[in-house]
Amino acid sequence: MPVIEVSELRKYYGGRPVVDGVSFTVEEGEIFGVLGPNGAGKTTTVECVEGLRVPDGGRVRVAGLDPVAQHEQVARILGAQLQTSRLQPKLTVREALDLYASFYRRPADWRPLAERLGLTDRLTVPFARLSGGQQQRLFIALALIGDPRILVLDELTTGLDPRARRDTWQLIEDIRARGVTVLLVTHFMAEAQRLCDRIAVIDRGRTAALDTPEGLIRRSAGGTVLSFTPSRPLDPEELRELDQLPELVSVAERDGRFTLTGTDTTVDAVLTLLARRRITAHQLRVGAATLDDAFLDLTENPA
Repeated sequence: MPVIEVSELRKYYGGRPVVDGVSFTVEEGEIFGVLGPNGAGKTTTVECVEGLRVPDGGRVRVAGLDPVAQHEQVARILGAQLQTSRLQPKLTVREALDLYASFYRRPADWRPLAERLGLTDRLTVPFARLSGGQQQRLFIALALIGDPRILVLDELTTGLDPRARRDTWQLIEDIRARGVTVLLVTHFMAEAQRLCDRIAVIDRGRTAALDTPEGLIRRSAGGTVLSFTPSRPLDPEELRELDQLPELVSVAERDGRFTLTGTDTTVDAVLTLLARRRITAHQLRVGAATLDDAFLDLTENPA
């Protein structure tokens, strides 16, 4: 049985569907990612999983439990780091860790957590005097202090510098190695590509795609990305030829620079077309497609 089951989940605000039929399952021991543009319904979806919001339709189960009707039981096995959280301004880091530890029968020792997250020298500092990145690290520690079986992380590394972000990624990988299931909401593609076993892409309240990071890249963005700036502007006929190249998945132009996704065959066809038209490809770059490319291909532009 999956650890998390979400089936045809719906949530409305003011009669407008914010989540409109989202479905996915998360297996035990998996790092499962939820990606999507701002306002796509990601946070509302995970708040229904956490039992913080009541669904208007569909079914949600966490370890076979209803997170709303059986919220107390779910809270014993699920730790959560919310997208937006605050603590009392004068509460110190040590006091916050001690307070949250008192909520659980068998809490984790918060001292190694504090050391791993770079909080040991901030234990006597009030919450209001912490930097944004330090506050974020504190909330990660508080999510882990109950030694949860399932961990929900919403925008895990927002506000962290690159080194702290990579250290946090390693921490999450270590947590998964201990058998903890992780549900991760993020807009950092590098984070999702490194950490996630599978990803649900949510767009406009619906599940746009569900696959491994590699599967999303292969299926949606093609395998190869080529970008160049032509030595002169392309005329309409040349643009039509470019748009009809073999195995082309997408083509975009911005500030005179073209980016195409497709296959090696597409790259050969582009270079042949440019040579035939006596166009030089300045700053030519060819590389493997990334999750960024897949994300842009799978999600709609705002109306």
